[in-house]
Amino acid sequence: MADEFNLSTTAGRFATYMHYFWHDHAYIRLAFSNAHWISDELVRANQPWPFQVKAWRDRGIRTIVNLRAGIDSHSVLEEEACRRYGVNFVTYAVTSRDVPTQEHILGARPLFENLEYPAMIHCKSGADRAGLMCVLYMHFRKGRPVSEAVDQLHLRFGHFKAGLTGILDYYFEYYLREIEPRGLSLEDWVRQPDYDPVAIRKAFKAQWWGTLLTEKLLRRE
Repeated sequence: MADEFNLSTTAGRFATYMHYFWHDHAYIRLAFSNAHWISDELVRANQPWPFQVKAWRDRGIRTIVNLRAGIDSHSVLEEEACRRYGVNFVTYAVTSRDVPTQEHILGARPLFENLEYPAMIHCKSGADRAGLMCVLYMHFRKGRPVSEAVDQLHLRFGHFKAGLTGILDYYFEYYLREIEPRGLSLEDWVRQPDYDPVAIRKAFKAQWWGTLLTEKLLRRE
């Protein structure tokens, strides 16, 4: 682990918080959590500060699911906070700018079956990766058809369909248009030998203004 993310020293802890505050844009999340309860057992949100982990614990949250990859300031601070406050910490890394892999789709059902609820699920902004996984939560755990569950990818959560993150919308639209009429469930489809994320990704075209918004202005992860 990089020295700047070493929480065992005063200097390392200070450097970690400074990195988190500026490079992870955590100053925005001091007042805005983008939190939405989507059922009586699951809330979606953006990356929590350590004090927000405690606040979620005090509201009854038993598990936090982190959808971000890698070890960084956000992950070391969150994992430490979860240990301190007795919250289960689970990482299930997904991407917001690519087609979900077979492992992402097939792993979602057991993930949601085995969580200790109530739970909170988050990515950085709570808009795109959180949206993807909440579609799968609604479909696999709550039994909603994909056509209804995709409402979790919506502007009201901060998700922008026009940018590169619109590949998530395109993925489910492709399934509903091309695959579901064949009688295949989402899980059955990704098990097919002709499941081709590369071809789906190549067919997707983001709009330039949406890409400018998500990549340059909002600087989404």
